[in-house]
Amino acid sequence: MRKGIFHLVTGTALALALSVSTASAQKKYDTGATDTEIKIGQTNPFSGPASSYATIGKTQAAYIKMINDQGGVNGRKINLIQYDDAYSPPKAVEQVRKLVESDEVLLTFQLLGTPSNAAVQKYLNAKKVPQLFAATGASKFTDPKNFPWTMGFNPNYFVEGRIYGQYILKEYPNAKVGILYQNDDLGKDYLNGIKAGLGDKAAKMVVAEASYEVSDPTIDSQILKIKDAGADLFFSATTPKPAAQAIKKIAELNWKPVHILDINATSVGAVMKPAGLEASKGVISVNYAKDPLDPTWKDDPGMKKYFEFMAKYYPDGDKDSNFNAYGYVTTQLLIHVLKACGDNLTRENVLKQATSLKNVPLDLLLPGITVNTTPDDYRVNKQLQMMKFNGERWEMFGPILEDKGAAG
Repeated sequence: MRKGIFHLVTGTALALALSVSTASAQKKYDTGATDTEIKIGQTNPFSGPASSYATIGKTQAAYIKMINDQGGVNGRKINLIQYDDAYSPPKAVEQVRKLVESDEVLLTFQLLGTPSNAAVQKYLNAKKVPQLFAATGASKFTDPKNFPWTMGFNPNYFVEGRIYGQYILKEYPNAKVGILYQNDDLGKDYLNGIKAGLGDKAAKMVVAEASYEVSDPTIDSQILKIKDAGADLFFSATTPKPAAQAIKKIAELNWKPVHILDINATSVGAVMKPAGLEASKGVISVNYAKDPLDPTWKDDPGMKKYFEFMAKYYPDGDKDSNFNAYGYVTTQLLIHVLKACGDNLTRENVLKQATSLKNVPLDLLLPGITVNTTPDDYRVNKQLQMMKFNGERWEMFGPILEDKGAAG
C-alpha cells in the first residue's frame, strides 16, 4: 500500500514538473515583456521644427489605449513610453538610451525622423533591440545585411524618387527639373532616386539643385535659385514646414512649374492649408493609404473603423489628417506583429515576425495593397499610387505602381 501511495505521489509530482516545464517552454521573454506587460519605447518631435508630426505619436498612444481597453495583446497590456526628442539627433540618442537602459523596453517603435533614427541605429543594432517600423524611408533603414535590427515603415525614399523620375520621363520628357532637398539622408535619397529614374537623361534634365538645413528659418533663397535656373518642374524633397514655405513662395513669385512633392509632406492640415489651398492646387505626389478627406472612402469599412476610433480615443485630433491616419495604420501593424509573437516575446522573435509578413491587410491601405516582408527585403510599403491635390483634397490617379528594383 505504502509503495502504491509512493508511486502515486511520485507520478503526480512528475506530471506537475512536466506541466511547469512545458508552460515555461511555451513562454519566452526578453527584457520588457512579462505575463502581464509589453514595454515599448518611442521618441517623437513633440516640440521643435518638426512638431507638426507630434500628432502621429498622440494617435499611436490613443490606439494602444484602445487595445489595452480591449484586453491588450494575448492578455498583456502594452506600456508605451514616449519621450520628446524635438527632432534633434543628440536628444534622440539621450532618450533612446534612457528607454533601453533605464526603462528597459522590449523594442522601439516608430522613432520619428531620418536624423533621429540615424543617430541611434548603430546603438540599437549593437544592443540587438528592434528599431521597429522606423518613421523614415531612407535606404539605410531597410538594409538587413548591415542593420538587421532596423526596419523602416515608410516607402523607401530612393524608390519613391525613382518612381517620380520615371513619371517625369513619361509625362514631361522635355522638363527642366529643379530639386529642393533636405541636407540629410532623407533629401539625398530622394535626390539620388529621381536621378536614377531619369537615367542617362538626368544630367541634361536637372538644371538646379538646392539643399537646406532643418534649422534654416526659410528656403526663399533656394527657391529663387531654382527658378532663376529656368526650371519648369520643381521637385520638393522636404518635410512639412519647408514644403509649405516652398508652395507659398512659388505662388508669391507667380511661378507655375509642375510641382512634385514627396509623401512625407502631403498633410493638408500641416502643409496645404498653411501654404494656401489655392496655391497648393495641382501639386503631385504618391500614396499607399486612403485619405480621410476623400469622399471615395466614406462608406469604406476600414475608414469607418478609423473615424470611430478617432471619435472615441482621440477626439481632439483632426480626423481628416493623413498624419493621424498614418499613426493609426502603423500601430495596427505593430499589434499584428505582437499578436503573431504569441507567448514568445523575445526580441529575436519580434524581428522574425516583422520580417515574415505575408499579404497583411490594414484598414487604411489602398485596395490592392497589402504588407509583405521577408528576411531579405524589409520594405513594408513597396506599392504606391500617384495623386494630385485639387485645392481641397488629394485625388488618386493611374494604376498601383510596384517598384521591385533595389532599394538604393
